[in-house]
Amino acid sequence: MDYAKESLKLHYKWQGKIEVVARPEINDRDDLSLCYTPGVAQPCLEIQKDESLSYKLTRRGNLVAVITDGTAVLGLGDIGPVAGMPVMEGKCALFKTFADVDAFPLCIKSKDVDEIVNTIALISGSFGGINLEDIAAPRCFEIERRLKERCDIPIFHDDQHGTAIVVLAAMTNALKLAGKVIGDIRIVINGAGSAGISIARLLISSGARNIVMCDRKGILSSDRTDLNDEKISITKITNPDNLSGTLSDAMNGADVFIGVSAPNVVSGEMVRSMKENPILFPMSNPDPEIRPDEAKANGAFIVGTGRSDYANQINNVLAFPGIFKGALSVRASDINEEMKLAAAKAIASVIDEDKLTPDYIIPSALDKKVADKVAKAVGQAAIDSGVARI
Repeated sequence: MDYAKESLKLHYKWQGKIEVVARPEINDRDDLSLCYTPGVAQPCLEIQKDESLSYKLTRRGNLVAVITDGTAVLGLGDIGPVAGMPVMEGKCALFKTFADVDAFPLCIKSKDVDEIVNTIALISGSFGGINLEDIAAPRCFEIERRLKERCDIPIFHDDQHGTAIVVLAAMTNALKLAGKVIGDIRIVINGAGSAGISIARLLISSGARNIVMCDRKGILSSDRTDLNDEKISITKITNPDNLSGTLSDAMNGADVFIGVSAPNVVSGEMVRSMKENPILFPMSNPDPEIRPDEAKANGAFIVGTGRSDYANQINNVLAFPGIFKGALSVRASDINEEMKLAAAKAIASVIDEDKLTPDYIIPSALDKKVADKVAKAVGQAAIDSGVARI
């Protein structure tokens, strides 16, 4: 199928992928008076006395804002916030389909961090959570950090944390099959933007001790003088042997390769230079860093990509619907590290260990059991870590 051509046809037909549906029936004067004036004044007064009642007397407790500035949309780059709207609507449709969470797209016409943060903070009282989407690095890190300081609801940049969570879930099962332990292996991550840095941080939280980060200029090391603040920060907790050189140098003797970078940057020779039973997650979309068939022909044990037409699709839809459903269910004030780790563990556990194979380490993105399992684990982690409010 020509997905671009057929999708465009359907978008003309749909004229949007979400719509607002009224929950009450309004058929007579009493219905109108109860739903709207004069009756609606009473819930307003109750919320005035106790703002937490907004979660019970409005839809806020099940409503997420999906927000972008349009600067890093899919593989399209900085196409602008309005052009990013189809992606934001698609995200909202996934929230509803997989977790029955209502979500609304908001596209902000600004690249100014202060304007973006202030806009989101000022409207945050209408939502139970904020899903940041397709905001370019390094600006995305500061936006998320500052919003977490200002808002008392979960702020979650899915390009960072959703990707990291699903990668960790896939790696958990891949390492079981490969007979390796995360604390004993060397992991190479190519791509030091929002996803790559967040993947590294979550893997470290789960026990990784030897991660080597690369960008287009090579290995991130303490000797580099061209790194931005985020890259400098991640370099302080990665590359323990202070390696330098190219991606090829980094992959020599590595156990795992994770790609969130660009197409065709990994060669068969690089794969052959890795340790026995290498695991590769080349996730550049639409074209991976190396095609799975080439990787396997050169000795790869397990390969996962971001594409649905290959085995082991590493797709954020396995994470964000259940994460928000779980966070909203306990009215969490944050989505913290404990909740992310719980989500990754829950995703990995969907597949029984005796069912794992090199071509089946991660559930299907269409498996609707995943969101409920993730939600339950995330809700419990929120309670255990003290960020739940009910």
